Amino acid sequence: MASHLRDEALGITRAIAALLIGLILCPASFGWVSAWADVRIKDIADVEGVRQNQLIGYGLVVGLNGTGDKLNNNVFTRESLVGMLERLGVNTRDQVTALSTKNVAAVMVTAELPAFARSGSRIDISVSSLGDATNLTGGTLLVTPLLAADGEVYAVGQGTLTTGAIAARGAASSVTRGVPTSARMANGATVEKDVPFALEKGNGLWLGLRNPDLTTAQRIATVINRTVGKIARVTDPRTVRIDLNGRDPIETLSDIENLRVEPDSAAIVVIDEASGTIVMGANVRISTVAIAQGNLTIRVTETPEVSQPNAFSRGGTTVTVPRTTIDIDDQHDKKLGILATGVTLRELVASLNALGVGPRDLISILQSIKAAGALQADLEVR
Repeated sequence: MASHLRDEALGITRAIAALLIGLILCPASFGWVSAWADVRIKDIADVEGVRQNQLIGYGLVVGLNGTGDKLNNNVFTRESLVGMLERLGVNTRDQVTALSTKNVAAVMVTAELPAFARSGSRIDISVSSLGDATNLTGGTLLVTPLLAADGEVYAVGQGTLTTGAIAARGAASSVTRGVPTSARMANGATVEKDVPFALEKGNGLWLGLRNPDLTTAQRIATVINRTVGKIARVTDPRTVRIDLNGRDPIETLSDIENLRVEPDSAAIVVIDEASGTIVMGANVRISTVAIAQGNLTIRVTETPEVSQPNAFSRGGTTVTVPRTTIDIDDQHDKKLGILATGVTLRELVASLNALGVGPRDLISILQSIKAAGALQADLEVR
């Protein structure tokens, strides 16, 4: 009998041990998230010199269904139309005042020229109305040179526009969904000129952090030195220098861009008062502080009643008798809460939720905590 109980107890002990091991090895099954948030270096840093370039151009869109610019109100559209026709051998200079087409619109064309884009490759462009055109849907963008900041033409755009918007107008009302005066054209421009940049030349490379942070930069240098060799060093919170020492830059970058680091972040609270949005970083801490949240609300309700005299009464009149109800809500159930020193973001949110604090009230509370010197984070109000 004792042996049987001993075996049964041993079996229960082993089952409990197996369950604990399962909890340790499989925390995700219970909704737990690992504290480590490793990301690839390529997702938080760029190679300096490998960048996009902004392009801009001015052009004309034709073929609109009567939704183009009014030529009498837009001198630039009229002059551009006359100049384009002259270049094509059509002289309309003497008949400028007779031009009254509504199917033409002047537009600005913008694009991003990617790094290492070669002549003949295609890029996306955005087209936006410059005059009083009401809809660009179905129009055709004529040949439009796209210039960079140096004044050189790097691409040329042309093609049919699609806005993805819906616009319907009647005699008494109109419906518009989206922005019909702005369009985007996939592969709408052809690259005509390369941006010179030789990645394979030079003795070093520089990694630029998108969010400058000295701790993150040092972690990047440490993981590179541990994996590839002693080639990385931090020069400032934004830059990590890679000394090639005769190494192939392409091979070196391919080796380090997929290495993972845990980025550090500053303690910051961002408040958007217009939308009532509050975003707090994980490193936000609050010193010991007491919070009381609540307002005195007085609600006055008028419910007048009609009083009529009894039947067959003499001299009686019908009168309106006022009835006033006053409710006072002093929110006595809102207690004075105390937040202990060094509470985490999770504890802060839980404590404020327990006090019944809404987003609008939370904005005021956070500003007051910061004014009291108890919020150990930067408060950014937009």
